Amino acid sequence: MAQQPSGIDFNQGVAIHALANHPAVRGHADGEPVLMVRSGDTFFAIGADCTHYGAPLEKGLISNGTIRCPWHHACFSLRTGAVIDAPALDALATWNVEQRDGKLFTNGRKHPAKPAALKNPPSSIVIIGGGAAGEAAAETLRHEGYQGRITILSADPDLPPDRTALSKSFLNGSSAAETIPLRDAAFFTDHAIDLVLNARVNLINTADKQVMLTDGISHPYDALLIATGAMPARLDLPGGDLVHYLRTVADGRNLDALAVKGARAVVIGSSFIGMEVAAALRQREVEVLIVSQESKPMATVLGANLGAFFQTLHEDHGVAFRLEADVASVTETAVVLASGEQIPADFVVAGIGVAPLTELAADAGITVDHGVMVDAYLQTSTPGIYAAGDIARWPDPHTGKPIRVEHWAVAQRQGQVAARNMLGRQQRFDQLPFFWTGQYDVSLRYVGHATDWDDELVDGTMGNCTVTYRKAGKPLAIATLKHDKAALDFVAAHQPTHE
Repeated sequence: MAQQPSGIDFNQGVAIHALANHPAVRGHADGEPVLMVRSGDTFFAIGADCTHYGAPLEKGLISNGTIRCPWHHACFSLRTGAVIDAPALDALATWNVEQRDGKLFTNGRKHPAKPAALKNPPSSIVIIGGGAAGEAAAETLRHEGYQGRITILSADPDLPPDRTALSKSFLNGSSAAETIPLRDAAFFTDHAIDLVLNARVNLINTADKQVMLTDGISHPYDALLIATGAMPARLDLPGGDLVHYLRTVADGRNLDALAVKGARAVVIGSSFIGMEVAAALRQREVEVLIVSQESKPMATVLGANLGAFFQTLHEDHGVAFRLEADVASVTETAVVLASGEQIPADFVVAGIGVAPLTELAADAGITVDHGVMVDAYLQTSTPGIYAAGDIARWPDPHTGKPIRVEHWAVAQRQGQVAARNMLGRQQRFDQLPFFWTGQYDVSLRYVGHATDWDDELVDGTMGNCTVTYRKAGKPLAIATLKHDKAALDFVAAHQPTHE
């Protein structure tokens, strides 16, 4: 028998003055956890937990008719429960709210709101890429009321994965392989989304509006989204073919099989993926040594202070480092450094960055410059063709410069916005970049975008702090450890909200 949610029973009512000093009060209705929310002079009742990873939404950000998750910054409409920003994919449940005798009562669940009518939508949409951006775009098209044909052409043999879990919960053994797909196969069937796996695109014929596969099959489109993503940068050195990478579900399976207790692993690169892999392997009791050209791990993104903190965190968990070091070669039993040192290794993993897959766009005559160039609506130089995810380089309204960002949530949100714009919604992509990392029991949130900065302002102590990155006195980004409210406050100060 399911446990009854605790707290106030909103079917029995809650005093309006209970929300005078608290914009959200947690309780339950109809046996489900519910949040009663005040936004201005209006009250809403919504599902109490984020549909992404279950974060308590009463700790989130309420602003302009929306609520944003405190953990991974998914954003929902208070009025309809609809997802506005990923990484959440499912809407929140909503309840009718009545006011009487100084109290607020829930009065039954609302029916899902119907999307606004579409004017002259495309008859067919093709999405190249089954990653974060492509999958989110397909779902959003259906959420927005699109009834036409949707085809996802994915080069992978597996269902679109939650790639953030591959280097964390899956590799450390805390989640099963069955949890990796974002959706099961039935979801795509039920929503009439034609998901074609192992689909290798040969070219985009913009004149005839056809996507041609290497097997000779063609897919016509009225609107096209290119979301081909990126591939891991490969080590070009003797023995490079012995090195493992982590990008796909198949990569994850390979590393999972190698991660046996007592095995010796060398991780090349101290990027986020390298550090997350190292943490996951240590949780499997694999011996880990990290080789990196950096002086501190992740310092190019997080700076020296947090870089030193994460290095110490890993060392406390038994990870060894060779920093400011170059790899000369890899053998079946060792990694050889340029210094001549030979590090024993049963397997080697590299996380040294990725390269955007822009060749298809370039061959189709679409403007490419360190990424596929798009406008504020994510449309490329060719009308009717959009780009999203790791390949897209867009005009950042927060800095005034074109940027390309390789973050999971950014890719999903761009897929959502591109989908709306293919349907004529005319939504600018103006979201602040956001990412998170989890290593051992430490979670870091990062909001904004700073490629270089003048100073790092640390508020708090390492491990329980906010670090603000500033250029000419202007805050560009922040990173937080146990300061979720500071991350949300930064969003509130810099992020436009949409009801």
